[in-house]
Amino acid sequence: MVATMKAAVFVEPGRIELTDKPIPDVGPNDALVRITTTTICGTDIHILKGEYPVAPGLTVGHEPVGVIEKLGSAVTGYQEGQRVIAGAICPNFGSYAAQDGVPSQDGSYLIPSGRCGCHGYKATAGWRFGNLIDGTQAEYVLVPDAQANLAPIPDGLTDEQVLMCPDIMSTGFKGAENAHIRLGDTVVVFAQGPIGLCATAGARLLGATTIIAVDGNAHRLGISRRLGADISLDFNTCDVVDEVMRLTGGRGADSAIEALGTQTTFEQALRCLKPGGTLSSLGVYSQDLRIPLDAFAAGLGDHRINTALCPGGKERMRRLMNVIAAERLDLGVLVTHHYKLDDIVAAYDLFAHQRDGVLKIAIKPV
Repeated sequence: MVATMKAAVFVEPGRIELTDKPIPDVGPNDALVRITTTTICGTDIHILKGEYPVAPGLTVGHEPVGVIEKLGSAVTGYQEGQRVIAGAICPNFGSYAAQDGVPSQDGSYLIPSGRCGCHGYKATAGWRFGNLIDGTQAEYVLVPDAQANLAPIPDGLTDEQVLMCPDIMSTGFKGAENAHIRLGDTVVVFAQGPIGLCATAGARLLGATTIIAVDGNAHRLGISRRLGADISLDFNTCDVVDEVMRLTGGRGADSAIEALGTQTTFEQALRCLKPGGTLSSLGVYSQDLRIPLDAFAAGLGDHRINTALCPGGKERMRRLMNVIAAERLDLGVLVTHHYKLDDIVAAYDLFAHQRDGVLKIAIKPV
């Protein structure tokens, strides 16, 4: 008799359901991880709405915290029963893309057709959980290339403390890193959802001394100040671009981080920049973007626009957990709700409609 587990699967646009699936078999380079906590991401909502296509029947989710249940024969240096996380992005670090410095864009899309995943480049293909392979909103998840992707959780850290590391902390910090922040910089962060809040915290850690957080939700703006924002702007009550220019004496911000994925926030981020400034884009866009000629200085303004998919791998996860363990940052404040896996459909409804002050939901199988 095949052992089964509960898993949340994509059925069709508008429908994610809990069902029973076989517990995965473990290959030589894999690890089977028993999920103790996972969560729902904004990208999962794009999947739910049909804005990002995945195969029907795929287990969704990409943020695993758990315990090693079984190790593949080639995986060394880990123990069954060990608490671990894995990045939302779990590339093959032996691929051409990884050795070219872009592991998140590797050749994993080739594997289902029986070809070698070390070859080929494709945007987002390093993101496998809940995209190319079964994800983490389940009782178990199979971690591929486990030797490179599993990161032990330091003693003393709770699931909730490290829950942000696999995706939103890594993504938000990458947004700050891609903004080329220098000591003393002024940085504007558009949208203070979970990723934007992590970008705000990352900007502070990287040395920005004036961080301007932009959102339309007073609760989120309050949290942004706790995580490092010096100034918070409610776009409902001010012209954000005018206010940034006033605050910078007409100079413009050194960097702007766009963490929502809309034409409005992208354009405002560009308009806030000084000549030579950097726009770091983290948004998942569902429509074509338009770059206004004047804001782009007709292409002559020495602006930089950087995009990113969050880095994965055990070293990235180790560094992020070090930040938490050293008490440089506490992201437990972002976990606003707790749900059992049995109730994940209700959790999706709450998160998709952004009710009750929700930021992140801790989903626990038991």
